[in-house]
Amino acid sequence: MIGEHSSKQYDQELEAIRSKVLLMGGMVETQFDEALNCFRVGDAELADKVMADDHAVNNLEVQLDDACSHLIVRRQPAANDLRTVMATIKVITDLERIGDEATKIARTSKSLHKRGVTGFNHYDMIRTMAKATSDQLHDALDTFARLDGKQALQLIAADEVIDHEFRTIMRNMITFMMEDPRTISSALDTLWVAKAIERIGDHAKNIAEYVIYVVEGRDIRHSKLVGSEQVEG
Repeated sequence: MIGEHSSKQYDQELEAIRSKVLLMGGMVETQFDEALNCFRVGDAELADKVMADDHAVNNLEVQLDDACSHLIVRRQPAANDLRTVMATIKVITDLERIGDEATKIARTSKSLHKRGVTGFNHYDMIRTMAKATSDQLHDALDTFARLDGKQALQLIAADEVIDHEFRTIMRNMITFMMEDPRTISSALDTLWVAKAIERIGDHAKNIAEYVIYVVEGRDIRHSKLVGSEQVEG
């Protein structure tokens, strides 16, 4: 009976942590969406809000890290339970870094619009990539909530679409800068934003990889996936 009671307490504590992680996920999703809106319309007040909201995300990361550490010390989880806690800690770190990237987008957007955009529609350059990454982040959080290994594999494969879009944007920005030096400042800002979006896609992919680790007990980081099979890369 004591063991069963302890197990129930552990489950409740872990579920409370997972709920807060998903709350943190919702916060960084909002940060990202608002940062993209800043880049689209140049809303300086919204940019300031995105940057201010990052403090709340950082504080939640510290709280969750502490909660996970205490859970390990008190409950001493083993096997799959330990994998779940360790993966959750890594997800928390990736979410905090997504918040950092959203903050970079907001800061760059504010600077870009203050100086004025030159020579091209900067938002159209990143529109497709931004939508794919926003969907990737949302689906990664959903996958983590449901521990859906099948969807996680699909998300990992889909990251290549985001990487391809980034390479296309980079080529376009180089072309603009070569053809008209007046576009250099705007093109560089657009490129920094595209890179931040690409990094958010990477962090969403990481979350999917941690789901595979929890569900299947295998670490597929730094590996190439062919279909649902893993090969060393």
